[in-house]
Amino acid sequence: MVNHVGAKKTELIELPRISDRITFIYIEHAMISRQDSAIVVKDARGIIKIPSAMTSVLLLGPGTDITHRAVELIGDTGTSILWVGEHGVRLYAHGRALSKSSRFLEKQAKFVSNNRLRLAVAKEMYEMRFPNEDVSDLPMQQLRGREGARIRKAYRQFSKEYGIQWDRRDYDPNNFEEGTLINQALSVAHSCLYGLVYSVITALGLTPGLGFIHTGHELSFVYDIADLYKVQCSIPIAFEVVSTHNENENLARRVRLAMRDFFKENQLIRLIVKDLQQLFSEELDFRLDSEVLNLWDNKEQLIDYGVSYHMKEELN
Repeated sequence: MVNHVGAKKTELIELPRISDRITFIYIEHAMISRQDSAIVVKDARGIIKIPSAMTSVLLLGPGTDITHRAVELIGDTGTSILWVGEHGVRLYAHGRALSKSSRFLEKQAKFVSNNRLRLAVAKEMYEMRFPNEDVSDLPMQQLRGREGARIRKAYRQFSKEYGIQWDRRDYDPNNFEEGTLINQALSVAHSCLYGLVYSVITALGLTPGLGFIHTGHELSFVYDIADLYKVQCSIPIAFEVVSTHNENENLARRVRLAMRDFFKENQLIRLIVKDLQQLFSEELDFRLDSEVLNLWDNKEQLIDYGVSYHMKEELN
């Protein structure tokens, strides 16, 4: 048997809070391995070490190879992995972040399964987008219409502000290069935002698939939450980058760097966690939960796990 030399598995209490982590790192055409508590990225330009426990999500693009031990470390430290297409446009697969407790998942499932509670959460998501207006009494049909108008207004506003021609949101995920520059930039920016939102959702024990406005997709809840920030984040950044772009630059890379800087400067992770707290009326623990396991009982609700109840019943 081979004994691997390296740092011991990090205890949950030792892990950085999700709100204190680096937002995301995109890697392509590189080899990823592990050295102690860091992942090592090697490409044609050289080698760099990244502390896994300080990273929220890794976006792995084309031409990326990763070792089993690197994935083991990433799993131990609760870092999300997303395998994405070129420029980060398409999501092919994802690795689950470390979440020991199911209590937030149970609450999410309860809310989404009850029409009254689901409607309340969906309406609150819309209310977050109209902070200076009372939209609480509007039906969902009118709220969707108001949201569509808000997004169209944002596109027109930033098109005028940055001098970028805008017709409509039009892109083919299978043919990224055929899209207009602004549509390419929007695809990359939204992809970065989705990755960050995904990492926060899974790190807190929620599931990406149970959405309140979006439904039927494995990332429905990711789209729900990401839509709260697009007008302040990914849309203006895409227009700004395109406005200063020249053909000798890598547009997708510039968008990713701009999104990374925005996430850091505006502490978007903290805002996402705060908004999730508000939506679920729950003081979510910033740290990954310690392992808790109970047995369900229809009378006592929860009882201790790891007890021989057959022996206890015989004694009684």
